[in-house]
Amino acid sequence: QVQLVESGGDSVQSGGSLRLSCAASGYTYSKGCMGWFRQAPGKEREGVAAICSDGRTKYPDSVKGRFTVSQDNAKNTLYLQMNSLKPEDTAMYYCAARYGPALYLTSVMYTYWGQGTQVTVSS
Repeated sequence: QVQLVESGGDSVQSGGSLRLSCAASGYTYSKGCMGWFRQAPGKEREGVAAICSDGRTKYPDSVKGRFTVSQDNAKNTLYLQMNSLKPEDTAMYYCAARYGPALYLTSVMYTYWGQGTQVTVSS
């Protein structure tokens, strides 16, 4: 059974940084891809970063250059380094996982989900 547990969410000032972590159990990194998604109240869930086992990454323009996704296979942990945070980055952040080589930022393509961690950025 795959379990994903996010941590690292916090309240920060605009321009600040945070690193989110996602601890995975029961998931085989070498066979798939993982992603970070966020959802603000009243908005659809959007992908902010994705990474596959071969190191390919993908970001939307809204976070490119500010967010960096990485994974530590030895620790079974996915990370999201977020710099230059803006108030519009405020949301619940979720990590997700899927099996297969395709790299997606679309939430419906992911099978396994964590419970989320809240990020709040104040101006």
